[in-house]
Amino acid sequence: MITKKVALHVAKPVVLIAEELSPATLDALGPDFEVRHCDGANRAELLPALAAGVDAVLIRSATKMDAEAIGVAKGLKVIARAGVGLDNVEIPAATAAGVMVVNAPTSNIVSAAELAIGLLLASARSISPAHAALRNNKWARSKYTGAELFEKTLGIVGFGRIGQLVAHRMQAFGMDVVAYDPYLQPARAAQLGVRLVDLDELLKISDFITIHLPKTKETANLIGVEALAKVKPSVRIINAARGGVLDEAALFDAITQGRVAGAGLDVFATEPCTDSPLFTLDQVVATPHLGASTDEAQERAGIAVAVSVRKALAGELVPDAVNVKGGEIHLEIRPSLPLVEKMAHIATALAGELPVHMDLQVRGDISVHDSSILAISALKGALQATGAEDITYVNAPALAAERGVTSSVATDPDSPQFRSMISLHCSLGNGSSVKVDGTLVGIRQVQKIVAIDSYDLDLAPVDNLLFLRYSDRPGVVGIVGNALGKASINIAGMQVARDHRGGEALMALTVDSSVPASVLSTLSMQTGANLARTVNLGNV
Repeated sequence: MITKKVALHVAKPVVLIAEELSPATLDALGPDFEVRHCDGANRAELLPALAAGVDAVLIRSATKMDAEAIGVAKGLKVIARAGVGLDNVEIPAATAAGVMVVNAPTSNIVSAAELAIGLLLASARSISPAHAALRNNKWARSKYTGAELFEKTLGIVGFGRIGQLVAHRMQAFGMDVVAYDPYLQPARAAQLGVRLVDLDELLKISDFITIHLPKTKETANLIGVEALAKVKPSVRIINAARGGVLDEAALFDAITQGRVAGAGLDVFATEPCTDSPLFTLDQVVATPHLGASTDEAQERAGIAVAVSVRKALAGELVPDAVNVKGGEIHLEIRPSLPLVEKMAHIATALAGELPVHMDLQVRGDISVHDSSILAISALKGALQATGAEDITYVNAPALAAERGVTSSVATDPDSPQFRSMISLHCSLGNGSSVKVDGTLVGIRQVQKIVAIDSYDLDLAPVDNLLFLRYSDRPGVVGIVGNALGKASINIAGMQVARDHRGGEALMALTVDSSVPASVLSTLSMQTGANLARTVNLGNV
C-alpha cells in the first residue's frame, strides 16, 4: 500500500501596514507574518482591508482607527502606532474589543531633546531673524546681540526621559540645571547633578526654561499669565513637548510687554498652526512640530512597534501597551511580570481550581514603584493554568471577571529575607488557600520560588515541575526516583521541605519532560501523597 504524505499549511498571522514605514520595520517583524499593505488614510481602502481579517495593524498619524474601523476588524488583536501620539486611535473602543494598543514612547526622545536644545540655542542667539535679515540683504549685527548659556540657570519643567536628556547635554554647556517634577524622587535628580525645586522657584531663578510635560487637565496652561508674572524679563522659554501647556496668548503679551525675552516653539494648542501672532515676533523661533521628524526616530518607532506586535501576537506582555491597566511599567517592575505569572500558574495548579481572589504583597526595594500591573499578571497566569488560550494583558481582567476571579496588589517596604520579594496569597472557593512566594536574584534577575505555603524552597520555575505532599518518612525519595527512572523522566533537581520531623513534607522536583497522568497516579499511590501535581510552565 502506498501512503501519501500531506503537508499541512499553517496560516501565518496577518499584519496590515496602513502607512509608509521604514524598511527596518519589516526586518524587525521577520518572516513569521503575512504582511499586507493599504492606504490607511483612504477610508474606502482601509475598511475592506481590515474586514478581510488581520491580526495587527501598523499605523502612523494619518490612519484613523475609530470604533467603526475596530468594529469591522474581527479578530484584530493589536493596533500599533509607530510614534508617540494616539489622537487617531479610539482607545476605549479598542479596549472594549480586547484589542491592545501600543505605541513607541521612547522612539523620539533623543530627537525631541535635540530639537528643544536647537530651539534654545536659536532663541539665545536670534538665529532665525538674523538669517531672515540676511536673506533680505540686511547686515544687522547690532540688532541681534544674544545671550550665552555658560553659567546660566536652565529650568526644566517636567524631568522625565526627555528632560533628563536635555539636562545632561546642557550641563556640557556649563549650565546650572534645576528641575520641577512632583513625581520624581530628589535622589534620582541628584544622581544627574540636578536640583529639584518647586515651580515658583524655578520660574524666579531660571534664565532659560524648557517644558517637557504631557498635556493633561493639570498641566493645561500651566505656564500662563500667573506663571509668566514670576519670571525674569531676560528669560527665554522653550516648548517642544505638547501644545497647550504654555499659554500662547499670555506668552505673546509677555514678550511684547518686555517681560519675557524670547521663545522657541515646536508645538501649539491647535495644529496645524500657520497663523499665530507669535510668528510676527522676531523674539520667537518656531517649527511645525518637528520633534520626532528625524530618520532615526522614525526607524526606531517602526522597529519598536514591530517588536511589540511580535510580543503581543505571542501572548506576551507589551510594556508599551497603553490600554493595559497600570499604565507605564517601571523598569524595576518589568522582570517581576513573568515571575508573577508563573507563581499564579503554580498556585492554581496546586489548588486544582481557579482562586476566587489573589492578593499580592510586593515587598522591599521594588515596593516604591507602581506595581498594579502585577494584578493582571496573576490573573493571566491563573487563567493559563486552567488551559485557557489566547490570554493577554488586555483581555485577562474581563475573562477573569467572567469567572469570578479578582486580584489586588499591596506594598510593604519591609522584606526581611530578600531585597525584594513578592507573596501571592490565593483564596479558594472552599475557604482554603495556597500561598507562593517568589523573588528575583542577582544582576541577571534569576527567578526563584522561595516558599510554598509554610515550606521554604529555592526552586527555579522551569518548564516542568512536579509537586508531592506526603507524610515525612524514610524511603520516599527513593520511591520517586525509581518511578520516574522507569518512566525515562530525568530529574534535574529535587528539594524536600517539611514543617517538622515526621510531619508533613513537600517535595518539589524540576524534570526534563512532562510527567504523564499514569506516572503521577503511581507516585501518588506509592508515596501516599495527599497532593500530587504536575505544572507545565513552558508557555508562560
